[in-house]
Amino acid sequence: MIPEDPEETQPLLEPPGGSAPRGRRVFLAAFAATLGPLSFGFALGYSSPAIPSLQRAAPPAPRLDDEAASWFGAIVTLGAAAGGVLGGWLVDRAGRKLSLLLCSVPFVTGFAVITAAQDVWMLLGGRLLTGLACGVASLVAPVYISEIAYPAVRGLLGSCVQLMVVIGILLAYLAGWVLEWRWLAVLGCVPPSLMLLLMCFMPETPRFLLTQHRHQEAMAALQFLWGSEQGWEEPPIGAEQGFHLALLWQPGIYKPFVIGVSLMAFQQLSGVNAIMFYAETIFEEAKFKDSSLASIIVGVIQVLFTAVAALIMDRAGRKLLLALSGVVLVFSMSAFGAYFKLTQGSPGNSSHVALSASVSTEPVAASVGLAWLAVGSMCLFVTGGPQALRSLLARLRLLHLQCPFHLVLCP
Repeated sequence: MIPEDPEETQPLLEPPGGSAPRGRRVFLAAFAATLGPLSFGFALGYSSPAIPSLQRAAPPAPRLDDEAASWFGAIVTLGAAAGGVLGGWLVDRAGRKLSLLLCSVPFVTGFAVITAAQDVWMLLGGRLLTGLACGVASLVAPVYISEIAYPAVRGLLGSCVQLMVVIGILLAYLAGWVLEWRWLAVLGCVPPSLMLLLMCFMPETPRFLLTQHRHQEAMAALQFLWGSEQGWEEPPIGAEQGFHLALLWQPGIYKPFVIGVSLMAFQQLSGVNAIMFYAETIFEEAKFKDSSLASIIVGVIQVLFTAVAALIMDRAGRKLLLALSGVVLVFSMSAFGAYFKLTQGSPGNSSHVALSASVSTEPVAASVGLAWLAVGSMCLFVTGGPQALRSLLARLRLLHLQCPFHLVLCP
């Protein structure tokens, strides 16, 4: 666990006499903001059911070959990388609310382009736009929520960001079970459109307004969100400072910076995004009849364990959870590799059975066992996903307020 400096974790806005705010509109504002992470998760999970659908598409609809399918899944990460940079610039200049409003535009536009796609380039262009929006949303939404929440609910609302990402992935898997790729893209327009509508009625964060010396607007935002505007004070001058490369020479910055970047790099290299992007394709390569159902099972397990991790994180500790995560990831991927090795080159592959097949049927008992080895190892992989990573990086950032952690593509 990383010790917290009381001065640095002290909320910027605190009520007099320690009385806790009781405003409920903060939950509505947080819900509106978490529609961004929900859209983010849907965009990540969209490629899993869409790729098989696009590979089976008949002319004149665009059809993906193996190379185009790889680009269709991966190009969202290029957009997200650009979106992370753009989001870091927008959040301090345009504000948190406007940044969320703006990121809904490439979400809707991207899915609309995919819906109207007549060739592969339109498909890739739409995915690139949704990736750009993912990068902005994954950075801005946690900032907005942390700045509107009062201390009693800050941890609860903050954990909703990660939970909404995996719910968005699961939603894409579930909808992809019954919808083909065009209608799935139409559905993808709904969450960001709803976010755009709701955020129009939500205030800017009081913290941002105070740093812009818009005191009256900040008090009005506090009244709306927390139900009180008595005794709030403007933050001290210099509380918000930009990051400069020269700051990396300070141990209090470069140590958490190196740790945070290393954790993010290893988390991405674990293959978690490849699993999310190509879950259904992976199960089809494993010759499942019920590849869509297998993907949904993986998505459900991920949602459940993300919720469990959020509940036990403060008690178990981020470091312990991340260590256990690494052990589970190694074991699960080893098991999945063993599954492919055992079934390699077998035309009557064991996984050609349906997941719902009865294990009591003698001729297919061993086959079903191997099929469930694949599903089980994938479920174990997402169970061991580093759900504590975002929280740990946030705690590392508290060591110095200028530590530049932009959390992008971390399902």
